[in-house]
Amino acid sequence: MAAKSKGKIGNFFKGVKSELKRVSWPNKKELYSYTVVVIVVCVLVAFGIWIADSVFRVGLDFLLK
Repeated sequence: MAAKSKGKIGNFFKGVKSELKRVSWPNKKELYSYTVVVIVVCVLVAFGIWIADSVFRVGLDFLLK
């Protein structure tokens, strides 16, 4: 049973290696621009969550007083 399992694992990693060869990796310029987009979106989402949290906090303070 161990040999059968080892063959399946080996085949899995061979498949992974062949798929990684087909990936179109971004160049340095694309990677930089994608990174900037991710950081900007994260900041905007964090700001939106902060605003929503503040609104809910003020609303709950109003209701509980």
